[in-house]
Amino acid sequence: MIIFIILGIGIGICMLIALILLYKKMNSLIEKSKEIETLLKQHGSLGPKRHTYADLKRITNSFKIKLGEGGYGIVYKGKLHCGDQVAVKILKRSSNRNMDMVEFINEVASIGNTNHKNIVKLLGFCYEGSKRALIYDYMPCGSLEKFTHGGRDENNQQLSWKSLFEIAIGIARGLEYLHQGCNTRMLHFDIKPQNILLDENYCPKISDFGLAKICPQKDSIISMSEARGSAGYIAPEVFFKRFGGVSHKSDVYSYGMLVLEMVGCRKNIDAKVEHSSEQYFPHWIYKQLKEVEEIDQNDTTNNNEGSVLKRKMVVVSLWCIQTNPLTRPNMTRVVEMLEGTLDLLQIPPIPSLASPLRSREISTTLDEISLGGHFVSSI
Repeated sequence: MIIFIILGIGIGICMLIALILLYKKMNSLIEKSKEIETLLKQHGSLGPKRHTYADLKRITNSFKIKLGEGGYGIVYKGKLHCGDQVAVKILKRSSNRNMDMVEFINEVASIGNTNHKNIVKLLGFCYEGSKRALIYDYMPCGSLEKFTHGGRDENNQQLSWKSLFEIAIGIARGLEYLHQGCNTRMLHFDIKPQNILLDENYCPKISDFGLAKICPQKDSIISMSEARGSAGYIAPEVFFKRFGGVSHKSDVYSYGMLVLEMVGCRKNIDAKVEHSSEQYFPHWIYKQLKEVEEIDQNDTTNNNEGSVLKRKMVVVSLWCIQTNPLTRPNMTRVVEMLEGTLDLLQIPPIPSLASPLRSREISTTLDEISLGGHFVSSI
């Protein structure tokens, strides 16, 4: 009899503890929800319209047409009541609910009030319980990822070098706007082909601001407690403070890597490479400068203008991926170099990380870092 009494008391205590924990969790979720609502009200004048989840189902015809899927969510094609086509990104939930909130508010606050031809336009959003979504202008030509190997996609569709060059300049102008044209300086931290969308005229639009950071114009160096970005496009200083402070020059580095991939001088990330430092610090790209000649010779669509544009893109990109952030140009200078003449462009010095010994020195640390696409991890 005593055993049953003790057992009953034990069960009762366990149930009480479970109820207390459940109450604390629910209270925490309510407080977090209130916090998000407060933040959304603070940005209520930014312009994007708030929608319900029922609205999203109507707009997407019950999520009928899937456009793509990435690290942060699934994108569906939709149509607004006025007839305009849109892309609806349903954000995935992660194990870190607080990070989910930060990234969502980042996206809404970052681009809700931007107005530039090379920045994707945020038309609306949804925050309803655990449901979160963003509504953008629909980009019929998809992402730049399809054209990152000399302008030829998987269907053998070929973009001219002039088109690729105009895309490169458009992205540069979009970044210049984010860094200098806004009331507050905006750092993207995830410039890569998947986050560059193309409209019907192949005009590039920078998208996906989930990792963006906003800072006053006067601030050139920002404080970061965590590394952010995508493997293969992250600047050295984001991981290692000894290379310099994290600033808008970190986006410049990512831009350089993106353009080199467009030209075809770097391959997509290869998980089989011996050292992950080869993915993060592209000293090996300098060996491929000579290969540009071979690309020219093997490219039957090439002409003199295409050759000049291609070389210009390569040289400017090599300036952008300098190890020392102070050596990299800002995006205004990048635009000037791209629009200038090839004769005035000098080949930049080989970064200090080009030394095989130096590469081995950092490869052990880098090999411990997750290379799985889009991520934010502690330094």
